[in-house]
Amino acid sequence: MRIICNNGELSTTGPFHSMPRRPSPDKGLLAHYCELVGTWARRANSVPDAEDAAHDAVVGILERNGATIVNPRAYLHRSTANGLISRYRHQKACPTSALHELPEEQHPTVDDVEAAVHLSQLSQALLEALDELPIVCQQVFAWHRIEGWTVPEIASRMGLSVSMVEKHLTKSMRHLHQKLERFSS
Repeated sequence: MRIICNNGELSTTGPFHSMPRRPSPDKGLLAHYCELVGTWARRANSVPDAEDAAHDAVVGILERNGATIVNPRAYLHRSTANGLISRYRHQKACPTSALHELPEEQHPTVDDVEAAVHLSQLSQALLEALDELPIVCQQVFAWHRIEGWTVPEIASRMGLSVSMVEKHLTKSMRHLHQKLERFSS
């Protein structure tokens, strides 16, 4: 089942999407999700960044396991704003460009023979480690880390829940970290 925001209303898709749903008086954290994404997407001029920051804010509440938050709406808005500020600062401090967007003469080259051998070994180890993962983990990793897709975009594309995509991504990252640890400085 997926959750979709339309004009501030939550709707679901899945096996029961044609059944009418009466809005419950207390929808919990999801009651604020559409508002968060809408508000911060306009302010940040980026729907994917707003979705990621809102998602991180909701995860932050869930990770507190029973901690009392007096005003969840205010907490979510502040956490989302802080998440967007952190993303903006990181992007300013560490600007990146996709390799395919660079002109050919700006592609990085390796002149040192040792570095070239190290890079070749690392590339081979990465391919082998990725081959050891289930196909779904490989796809989630490639779309998120290589293509730059957001977790909600991947979830929507694959028809999975956001939490399931996060689990696949976490599994992939842990596996790759273990397999490539010998290459870290």
